[in-house]
Amino acid sequence: MACSLLHFCYFHDLKPIHEFLFPHPKGEAKGGDKEHSWEDEDWGTWEDGELKEIKEDKSSSKAPTVSWLQDCVISLSPTNDLMVMARDQRAVFLVPKWKNNEKGKNEMQYCVTWSGALNVEEGECVSSAICIPLASQKRSSTGRPDWTCIIVGFTSGYVRFYTENGVLLLAQLLNEDPVLQLKCRTYEIPRHPGVTEQHEELSILYPFALVTIDGFSLFQSLRACRNQVARAAASGAESVQPPPLTYKKWGLQDVDMIVDHTSIGIMTLCPFDQLKTASILGGVNATVKSSPPAMSAYVTVGSGPFTGFFYSLEGSTQPLLSHVALAVASKLTSALFNAASGWLGWKSKHDEETVQKQKPKVEPATPLPVRFGIPDSRRRGEHICLSPCNTLAAVTDDFGRVTLLDVVRGVAIRMWKGYRDAEVGWIQVVEDLHEREIEKSNVSPFSSPTGLRRVAQFLVIYAPRRGILEVWSTQQGPRVGAFNVGKHCRLLYPGYKIMGLNNVTSQGWQPQTYQICLIDPVDGNVKTINVPFHLALSDKKSERAKDMHLLKRLTVLLKAKVSNPENLETEIKMHLLDIKYPTMKKQALEKLLASKSISLSCLTNLIQALLDSLMNQDPESVDEGLLQFCLSQLKLLHLYTCVNKLNAEDVEQNGAKTNNELASLLRLEESESAKIQTLLDNYRHGKTKNTVQFEDDENCKLPIQMFLDFLEYEKETVHVKKVDEEEYVALGNFFFWKCLCGKCSVEEMCQLLESAGVRPQQFLSLLLSMWLFREKDILKNQESNSFLHIMLSLLIKMKGAIDVSWDFQSVSPWWQQVRTACAQAENVGAALLAALIGRSVSISVTNSLAEKDIQETEASDGMTDSWEALSLDMEHWNMLLRQLEDCLVLQTLLQSKGNKPACGHSEPLSRISVKKLLEGGRGVVADGVAKWIFKLDLTPSILKQAHQSRRLESTEEPEEKEHSILFHEKCRELGLERILEFLRLAYERFPYSLESDVLHAHCCWEYVVQWNKDPEEGCFLSRSVDHLKCVDNGHVQRGIAVMMWNTFIVKRLSAAAYLMDKVGKAPKDRLCRRDVGMSDTAMTSFLGSCSLLIQTLMEAEISSDEMKEPFLQIEDTWSAIEGPTSIVDMALEQRHVHYPLAEHHYILAVIMHGIMLFGMKSVKIFSLFDSKGKNAFFRELTSIQLLPSGDMDPNIVSLRQQFLMKLVSAAVEELIQPPKTEHASEQHSYSEQNEDWPSVAVELSQNLQVNEDCIKRHHVCELYSHGIDHIGEEAILQVHDQEVLASQLLVLTGQRLAYALLHTQTKEGMELLARLPPVLCTWLKAMNPQDLQNKDVPIEATARLVRKVIELLPENHGQYSLVLHLLEAVDAISSL
Repeated sequence: MACSLLHFCYFHDLKPIHEFLFPHPKGEAKGGDKEHSWEDEDWGTWEDGELKEIKEDKSSSKAPTVSWLQDCVISLSPTNDLMVMARDQRAVFLVPKWKNNEKGKNEMQYCVTWSGALNVEEGECVSSAICIPLASQKRSSTGRPDWTCIIVGFTSGYVRFYTENGVLLLAQLLNEDPVLQLKCRTYEIPRHPGVTEQHEELSILYPFALVTIDGFSLFQSLRACRNQVARAAASGAESVQPPPLTYKKWGLQDVDMIVDHTSIGIMTLCPFDQLKTASILGGVNATVKSSPPAMSAYVTVGSGPFTGFFYSLEGSTQPLLSHVALAVASKLTSALFNAASGWLGWKSKHDEETVQKQKPKVEPATPLPVRFGIPDSRRRGEHICLSPCNTLAAVTDDFGRVTLLDVVRGVAIRMWKGYRDAEVGWIQVVEDLHEREIEKSNVSPFSSPTGLRRVAQFLVIYAPRRGILEVWSTQQGPRVGAFNVGKHCRLLYPGYKIMGLNNVTSQGWQPQTYQICLIDPVDGNVKTINVPFHLALSDKKSERAKDMHLLKRLTVLLKAKVSNPENLETEIKMHLLDIKYPTMKKQALEKLLASKSISLSCLTNLIQALLDSLMNQDPESVDEGLLQFCLSQLKLLHLYTCVNKLNAEDVEQNGAKTNNELASLLRLEESESAKIQTLLDNYRHGKTKNTVQFEDDENCKLPIQMFLDFLEYEKETVHVKKVDEEEYVALGNFFFWKCLCGKCSVEEMCQLLESAGVRPQQFLSLLLSMWLFREKDILKNQESNSFLHIMLSLLIKMKGAIDVSWDFQSVSPWWQQVRTACAQAENVGAALLAALIGRSVSISVTNSLAEKDIQETEASDGMTDSWEALSLDMEHWNMLLRQLEDCLVLQTLLQSKGNKPACGHSEPLSRISVKKLLEGGRGVVADGVAKWIFKLDLTPSILKQAHQSRRLESTEEPEEKEHSILFHEKCRELGLERILEFLRLAYERFPYSLESDVLHAHCCWEYVVQWNKDPEEGCFLSRSVDHLKCVDNGHVQRGIAVMMWNTFIVKRLSAAAYLMDKVGKAPKDRLCRRDVGMSDTAMTSFLGSCSLLIQTLMEAEISSDEMKEPFLQIEDTWSAIEGPTSIVDMALEQRHVHYPLAEHHYILAVIMHGIMLFGMKSVKIFSLFDSKGKNAFFRELTSIQLLPSGDMDPNIVSLRQQFLMKLVSAAVEELIQPPKTEHASEQHSYSEQNEDWPSVAVELSQNLQVNEDCIKRHHVCELYSHGIDHIGEEAILQVHDQEVLASQLLVLTGQRLAYALLHTQTKEGMELLARLPPVLCTWLKAMNPQDLQNKDVPIEATARLVRKVIELLPENHGQYSLVLHLLEAVDAISSL
């Protein structure tokens, strides 16, 4: 027996209830529909002696909408005698009554007994409600419910108590915050003697407070109020204000938010837990009482923590019944005096209004901090439901989880996922022992003569998002039931029974109570859940349990090591036949089939025995599914045995061995066959990847378990299941590899497969998968080609291979399957052979069909013309073969390696296939070759020479041929001769896809992408720019440069510029890594490459205006190519750049490069530009920006001049300093890119409005200052104003002579100084030799400098005579 949903009541019509709780706006109200006007009808009050019922109609009990129940507050009495539905201020009370339904059957139906508004204060709404049945005090009905009290909580903080007729009994303001939840706990007889007896209690939850009312005092107060109201109604007097309830109010602290709660009741700790709690709370100095204190436990859910545990140790004596009666009597007395004074005129209306408006006093809460909790900062609890045994609780949260808590230990023991907006409840099932006679002396309903009756707890989860109701066995039990219900139901779980019972009155008549119910608004039914007790057990007497036991025993036998297989087979057979349920037998059989310890013969015997037992049974009682399963497995075992037998025969067969035989087999010319053989040999020698092969692969062995797992037998046909590619290969290897090696008869294998009823298409896939996978073995053994030819010829003759209605003039699905497999294969060598063999077989089949048609035509028309059949398949075959040959050449190139080790940053190249090329876009070929070029780090010059050598092969010019010979000799030295041959073949196969500009563009992009991955490798970016320079077409060159700038360069360049401007010098390594993402050395290389990139971009922008945009073509073989846009196509889509803006960025890049290269300091790079220039930086190069025009600010011009002079000085100083470290040599290599930095400075001066002659003169002076006179003499020729230059050089000459005469202090020098003219002596003493960078200059060089100055100075110059004196002095010094 399984779980079931039991219908026990229903709603006749939910539409009036919906319309009352969700009233329409006034404009939408239907004036003519007065039948269900709840506000106009008198639904009855406590004054009316009888209740008015809703008029019954014949309408169906369907709700107008299905989701409105989710917005209502609903409560059902556990005795099913009252239901409350409320929303906002309105509420409806319903009671069940027996009535006839539409079919005339008597059923329980909910009828409205009262409806109206419950709010007293303005704006308050109903937030929670419960219906509590109160026990009768009469002797004749002890233990039965007397009446039901409705307790309603409001958002104003009031808690009001009503009768079934909506009469207000009691109202009390316990807190000024909204009421969140009302929960009740009633009396339960303890199951065990040691369990603490729990008292009845009503708990009221506020946002940060918890109010508990003792159940006994509440029961007495409600009875007294109800009696007083009844007496007042009978006498016609006004009701008396009842006395307030006694309660405990706890202020819950250290919690962020509380949504729901539950009261666990009184707990008593064991001595260990008492010591642990005392030490946690009080530390080492804590005092421990001799007896554990009793405490009340409360659990809250919400956030911060997710679940909080509170414990109140304060005990308080409950008020006695006499105290309550005395309080009621005093209230009644005061009420009577107040009423009498009103009758006699002693009390005015103003006094009455004052009393009514006075708000009751709210008592403060006693602080109660959280003891501990389950912290989860992101999770927020929504609802908690306590189990009937008070030890477990189910918590729902906003993450869609249901968590099972152990409230005693305070830990989460289980979690269910995927239950968003779930509603939970509990079902407690007691073991039903009818055969046992309960002892009268035992007061517990759980006890029996043989011991306690077992109790099972089941958790019920309703998932509204999925519309499913599930029943789970706790704590770690499985799901025992699931029902598909609506998505808008409500699950109601009261969690209590009848209030007012005790250990004496509860022994009497036990009323029927419903633990849980489900309301379905679609059909109006109310259902409860029935869970049998045995679902929590594993009963040994149950046949299913016995079968499960046998199944477990069988599993143990299969795992155990058995020395005697015969005994094992006998025992397994006994267990297998003892299992009763067919599903269990099938599970046992599946375990046998999957076990590796069972031999083939044993497995066959067991299945045959099971099949025989099924055949001997009554045909009507035999499970057809199990019978068919046994038959299919026997068929597969027979097929496995036969294939194994064929593979074990080892028959030697001969196939085509010579090239001529192979050519005729493949229907090729000898030249074509030799060409393909050469391509395959190159491909085979270049393929270095080794595949792991096992002995089972060579012997074509396949475990029987895998064989049965891969195949299935259904409807007299063997099907191959959807398995992985490796499993496909293993299965194909088992069937066909021996045949392809010539060690097994191909004809017998095909006959066996046809007799077994295989699907030829599926086994064709197995054959091709195995063929393509074992490429290495196939390329070594040419005989396998002839055996594959035979295999394909036989497979196509099988039944179902080719449709009877197929016309050979159309595309054959059979051959299309072969072509698809070859096109998808990455082992293009084996794919090419398979395609050649497939085409050959296809021609044979097509010719045979054509001859058959010709014979039929001759018989009818008498025509005798012979012709060769042509089919559409041949066009597809020829196209595929050309594509496979191209892929073979390309794959051979990509897997080739040179003597130089591959780049460490390169990733393994992915293998190609026809499908990948067709789906990779127009640039897929060039992209793959570019990755290969990056891997081998081939220079652009090698690629360019390879292209030129291909074009020069047909020329006869001796100079070009000699150049080509020298290039090939160089490549032979580098070990690149074979690679260049493969590259030449690829150029021939892909003349358009590997055109020079296209290949260089893709190489440029590949290098810059790799540089972006590792910016420390500045050589990648430099090589990228080198490839960019090799692009001849200006349109492509400009587009690639713009894409590089926008994608990779501009962000890093802007970061570097702002960093350098911030620090005012060449930044240190740490700052470069932090802001730019690379080291200082890498940033120097980066800036140099940036300047070259922008310079190339500007040149391309100019050259593109003089040439046409290229027309990109694609090879005819690959005209059907599709996929992403290629790099070249994207480059051609780029717009023209704004040349002045590009030049503006070029100036900045060169300045930054110079600063980093020479380590210059005290340079703010943005200070060299005005506001317009600064704003134009790092904008789109294709946009029009406002750039500086006209004369620049003199201050900025002065700063620029100072910078350029510093740059020239640094460049000259770099010439005389040899590199000392690796970084210095690396910087020097980059300086060689712009080796003439003074010329660069002169070029910059032209764009920066600085006098270029001033920079040239400074360059000359710096050269002479550093003693590089030979370069200085050449630089003098570029100066225009030589007179000013002569004056500056005169000063340098004086500084040199002053150092030679005054600072060396030699005797000869002093004598010469005495003979010099006084004017010259005075002038020399004014010179400062410390300004010279190099003081140790030969006097001969100084003499040449003086003569150079005489040449530059005019004779009428004021210092001409001084120069003549200098010349005499120099000559005199030279003669010393």
